[in-house]
Amino acid sequence: MERQKDNIQDFNFLGMNNPFLLKDMEKALKRIIKAVNEREKIVIYGTCDLDGITSVSLMLLVLKYLNADVEYFISDKINDYSIKSDIIKNHIKFLGAKVIITAGCGIQSVSQIELCKTLGIDVIITDYHKSGEILPKAIIVNPNQKQCTYPFKDLTAVGVTFKLSQAISMYYDMKYISKYLDLVALGIFSRGIDITGENKIMVNEGMYYLKCTNNYGVRALLKVNDISSVNIENVRELSNKMMCSIKNKRYIDNARIAVELFITENMDRAEQIAKYLKNEII
Repeated sequence: MERQKDNIQDFNFLGMNNPFLLKDMEKALKRIIKAVNEREKIVIYGTCDLDGITSVSLMLLVLKYLNADVEYFISDKINDYSIKSDIIKNHIKFLGAKVIITAGCGIQSVSQIELCKTLGIDVIITDYHKSGEILPKAIIVNPNQKQCTYPFKDLTAVGVTFKLSQAISMYYDMKYISKYLDLVALGIFSRGIDITGENKIMVNEGMYYLKCTNNYGVRALLKVNDISSVNIENVRELSNKMMCSIKNKRYIDNARIAVELFITENMDRAEQIAKYLKNEII
């Protein structure tokens, strides 16, 4: 963990809190380092709302940059923030997963985490929901879990994922982790919450990166929706349109397609997906 200590000053990004103030952040980082360095299969497990989709996409982009062996799974139920035992047994197990990283879910999944343990799968839970009396026996990064003294409690799923990404970037000396704040801003807007504190910092900086984004999916969304001048109003509207697209009757397919939009490295493909999602608005 020496490189993390060398780069510890980097957390002070426009007044944001040190990610290592989140309980179990160092444990999560150590397990991810092991998985990346030993080429263990990592599966990111997220929800099918836009907050979850941007979380999954962000973590995929970060881990793919590190050449990790990583895949993802999106839950097929809206407003369901637990991990499904049948998915673990019938899907994730057969991917050969050694590590699951949840994105905005899992804090209530006590029995499901026990199942993962019996299958030899380690679980890193990143979540923001309040925890129950009994916590899953996993590495948990959640500002709202008991005994976590992180000063800002209103992080969204993508906000917690960005804090984990910050920690990873500090260890691997990734200089440009802030460029992913374009996705973070879209995810935060989708929650429809008052944007204060650290969320406000991430949104404000995310607006800057939206104006000069190098994410093909985000660029395609802006182009297809005729957004030439990026501002808070039209980005909030874009976030709402994305949510409407995803919540169509084919929402689970659309959620997975949205992830592909945000991680594609092909601009033509990005525009095809963006046009498709635009046409899916109810």
